[in-house]
Amino acid sequence: MTLYRNKYRVETTRLLNWDYTSDGRYFITICTKKREPFLGKIEKGAMILNECGRIVEQCWFDLENHYHNLKLDAFVIMPNHIHGIMIIDNSIVETGFKPVSTHGIFEFVRALKTFSSRRMNEFENTPGKTRWQMRFYDHIIRDELEFIRIQQYIRNNPATWENDSLKS
Repeated sequence: MTLYRNKYRVETTRLLNWDYTSDGRYFITICTKKREPFLGKIEKGAMILNECGRIVEQCWFDLENHYHNLKLDAFVIMPNHIHGIMIIDNSIVETGFKPVSTHGIFEFVRALKTFSSRRMNEFENTPGKTRWQMRFYDHIIRDELEFIRIQQYIRNNPATWENDSLKS
């Protein structure tokens, strides 16, 4: 930790010199604020989404409609966090006659948090309520074996909830 303006701040956990808008597969974990379990509950090893969980699910799958260089893969909503794989493929962005900006992981996560928070707050009539932790975890998936292992981890996450390190 470093001291900045008389406050300690956590150093970045991001890979230095890596372009997070570049092609690749990224494992993402986003936790709810204070790990509050407001997205649903686990029953008999299966996740049962409530309305907030369904909103997050809709916002996740809607991301591809807004970002043409994004493909979504395995995804799970847990009571107090989500896991997903985001794939950036800049070759699928059509350029036409004007320059096209490509977006990356930070923009995708920002959009998911913003849109889902807004919709959950509208549903619960809690304007401005903070829903997500400020930071998120990301991991660059480096090979096919790791990709398959992470996909399985995501799909099996509800069944292992009792031992989950993110369980509050």
